[in-house]
Amino acid sequence: MRTSPNVIVTGTPGVGKTVHCEQLAQETGLRHLSINQVAKDRGCYETYDHELQTWVVDEDKLLDAIEDEVIQGGYLIDWHACDLFPRSWIDLVVVLRCSSTSVLYDRLATRGYNQTKLQENLDAEIFGVLLEEAREAFDEEVVVELDSEKDGDVESNCARISSWVASWKESRADDTD
Repeated sequence: MRTSPNVIVTGTPGVGKTVHCEQLAQETGLRHLSINQVAKDRGCYETYDHELQTWVVDEDKLLDAIEDEVIQGGYLIDWHACDLFPRSWIDLVVVLRCSSTSVLYDRLATRGYNQTKLQENLDAEIFGVLLEEAREAFDEEVVVELDSEKDGDVESNCARISSWVASWKESRADDTD
């Protein structure tokens, strides 16, 4: 039985997943697992999409690469998708949202995204694609939607998630007594 939860922090590129995970790692002691970095470090790619200027991840290879670690618990999984992860691995899915398209546009433009990639990500955010994927892949009670566009959002979101992590750990400690 895991003694620490696994939390997915997901959302459209530019909503603040990495910033949230880095702060949460400091606050909770959970380990930040950047799926982009894992895919690079462990060669979990199928091909390169020239139009979107991005690598396409081989999801099976990725899951095989992280399974032994993640099933032990204690990870903040940072990625723009969540529906590939087995339900049994995940205790909470946090979907970060940025409803201000101008804020998100600026964040993505600063990253140097080309117009096609920028528009695809804006459309995904506007239509709530990643929230819908999370709701279809996981039970309703483990999916949480949080805003991530104003200055104080990271702090308040992290406080809320940290509190959830502490409660999760406490409830498991009670089960072993």
